[in-house]
Parts: sequence; C-alpha cells; structure tokens
Amino acid sequence: MEETIGVTEAAQIPQQRGEQLLDHAVRYTEERHWDVFPGTWLEAADGREICSCGDTDCAAPGAHATGPDWASQATGSASGARRMWGKHPKASILLPTGRTFDALDVPESAGFLALARLERMDLPLGPVTCTPDRRMLFFVLPGAALKVAELIRGLGWAPSSIDLIARGDGHYLAAPPTRVGAIGAVQWARRPTSANRWLPDAEELISPLAYACGREAAAARVRGA
Repeated sequence: MEETIGVTEAAQIPQQRGEQLLDHAVRYTEERHWDVFPGTWLEAADGREICSCGDTDCAAPGAHATGPDWASQATGSASGARRMWGKHPKASILLPTGRTFDALDVPESAGFLALARLERMDLPLGPVTCTPDRRMLFFVLPGAALKVAELIRGLGWAPSSIDLIARGDGHYLAAPPTRVGAIGAVQWARRPTSANRWLPDAEELISPLAYACGREAAAARVRGA
C-alpha cells in the first residue's frame, strides 16, 4: 500500500523556488505526459505576498490562470515547459483537466475516508492531490465529468446533495508544489508513480467517494440543526 498523508499529519510545505517549479513542470510532461501551463505567482508587497494578478482579494492568490486563453497555452512538451517557466520562474503549475485525465474533487475529510476504504478494498487508484483549502482531487480517466452525475443518481443520491465535483474539459487544477497565498501548498496525498500510471475509470471510485461525501453531508446537516 502506498504511503498517504494522514488527516492530522503536519506535512512540510515545500519552498516555492523557481528551479523547483521548472523541474516539476518538466517532470509532469516527461514522466506523465500531462499538459502544463504557467499561472499566476506570488509577489512581495508591503510586507506580505499578493497575487501577481494585482487583486488584493484574489480567491486563489498565486494559483490561477493569467487569462481566459489559458487552454491554448498548455503544452505537453518539456521544451515548451522550460521556455514558459524560463520567462516566469515563479509561476504556479496548472494542469488542464479533460485531456489526459479528469479529476473528482471532494472535501478533504470525505477524501481521506474514501482513500482509506479504496486502499482496503485494493481498488485501482491514480494520483491524488490535497489542496490547502482542504479539498482532495482524485485523477481518473478523461470523460468522467460527462457521466458522474448519472453515476451518483444510480447510487441513490441527488448530485446536488453531495459535495462531489467532476472537473473535465474547460477546467484546470493546481499541481504540487504550487503555493496558494499564505494558506499553504498543494501536495500529493498519493504521488504519481509507475504503479499508478494507468488511471482508473470514475465508475471504479464513485461508490466509495459518493458514500464518503454523503456521510459528510449528513454530518453537516446534523451540525447545522
């Protein structure tokens, strides 16, 4: 079983140095054949760090696309990645979904519950990220976004009743070690390895994920009662 980050474990936040970001971006293209594109970055201003977009109330400081044409900037070429991060060495690493993978986005507490269950059942798993705003994203085969709602209905839930979002074409996610403002860095809960090069289909993960999200929604209703 692959080591995962525990729910309460204080994982070390990697420093966001230019050479680290370039190395990671190139590795994603060379080893995983993922498309990458550079996003915004963090800049020092008045004793604090703000997003390079200039918005002091930015929702994802240092970790979002620089413009609406981001999809055309994405490249699966290592040389292209070197060129782009050569121009902007502090830029975040963003991965478009809907190309080589989709992502199932769930609350962190539900994600760790589902991850433990999936590992106990020895079900196939791809890479999984853990974001500093307490979300987990499970990488699955492309096309998941088109069928997840129907899969959830088939399990007896209304898609709107549980916090499970499928990210496909037209979306992107921030890749480790991208840092999001002052709250921390995106990390791997399950790192990309040779063992998880072949991604699972959404159908293989949807039951444990929907169950965990359903429990989370029920607990939230109880807390709000």
